[in-house]
Amino acid sequence: MILLRREGLNCSISAVGRILHKLKERGVLQEPVSNHISARKRQWQRPYAVRKPRGYVAKEPGDMVEMDTLDVRPLPEVILKHFTARDIICRWYVLKVHIRVSSRTASGFIDILLERMSFPIKAIQVDGGSEFQDAF
Repeated sequence: MILLRREGLNCSISAVGRILHKLKERGVLQEPVSNHISARKRQWQRPYAVRKPRGYVAKEPGDMVEMDTLDVRPLPEVILKHFTARDIICRWYVLKVHIRVSSRTASGFIDILLERMSFPIKAIQVDGGSEFQDAF
């Protein structure tokens, strides 16, 4: 439309659309071959997280530990991150509060979790979702 107006031609958007459509139908106007780089990446499995099998049932302590984070706001300007880990069989909890959530604080929390649990951890379920990580 802008190019047509610069040339002194005045027509509506719908008229331009009808003209382009008719030219495409007759084969006069052909779409260019798409040669763009797609932003969509290949879907590949993450090596560090495995989807929980459908029938997986935790039978003993350490088979499945759920981890979650929560924002705690004790004052209007203060935001703390509350890490929680819970074994679903024996209901053993490990809690820790940090100023921020980062990969460093999360890995530090997992280290604390491994120290405080009195049994070996086999799988960690994150945020109560359907993915879990093989612990060791």
